[in-house]
Amino acid sequence: MSDLPEFYFRIRENGAAVFRVDTENRQRRIEMDQIAIANVKNGDIKAHGDHTLTPEEVKVIQEWLSARVALLAKRDIDDIHRAVDYLNITTQWVQSKATDEQLEDVTDALLLAMHDLRSVLVRKKADRLMKGRDEAAE
Repeated sequence: MSDLPEFYFRIRENGAAVFRVDTENRQRRIEMDQIAIANVKNGDIKAHGDHTLTPEEVKVIQEWLSARVALLAKRDIDDIHRAVDYLNITTQWVQSKATDEQLEDVTDALLLAMHDLRSVLVRKKADRLMKGRDEAAE
């Protein structure tokens, strides 16, 4: 059991509950004592209960937070690339397989979602172009 990590991070909505893993006890059972809560949104690390975090624990948790934020960012962009694929697959489905009843069921929702997305994309693109023009003028 010595292959287990010293810390375990139970993923939560905005971070993780952090546990210290202990296998060095008389019963040779795995024990996990919660030591902290880590928040990926704001980087906060809060000790759990009356536990006082050691500098080593804080360092390990901060490293986990950094890695988790990077992973979530990577997943976000991967989800967007998948969305592009889904849009293409949806287009092919509409063109080749969808029945009139199926189209009636999804057309309004798709049109509104695509209109909303297009509006935001156009506005963001214009903002970037204006910012680039302003920076070039300086």
